[in-house]
Amino acid sequence: MTHITSMLETYPKDLGDIDRAKLAECIAACFECAQTCTACGDACLSEDMVSELTKCIRTNADCADICSTTGRILSRHTGYDANITRAMLLACEVACKACAEECEQHASMHEHCRICAEACRRCETACRELAATLG
Repeated sequence: MTHITSMLETYPKDLGDIDRAKLAECIAACFECAQTCTACGDACLSEDMVSELTKCIRTNADCADICSTTGRILSRHTGYDANITRAMLLACEVACKACAEECEQHASMHEHCRICAEACRRCETACRELAATLG
């Protein structure tokens, strides 16, 4: 059991119809993706060809910020607003897709980009799957 799952299980009010397993997976995927994108952007800055990675670095930073924010919003349940949650999940899905596509262009030359693309795809899928369960 993860701390994410433990916190969901100890929430003092009813979480409603939300799929707790998908919620926990999405929260974890968001925070993992945020960390991975931050690290990938930093690794890109250390590459000799950094000028060719400008878009990748920017996309990493944007994706990291959106994923981190989405993970925090998904972790809060008091006064829950499904419309905000859906909008954030969509934004996160779009950011992850864009970042994955950008990193995939560099994956054959930079292992950090390959790893980042995988984390982005996982988060993209988790956001889409959670959003599909929201009423």
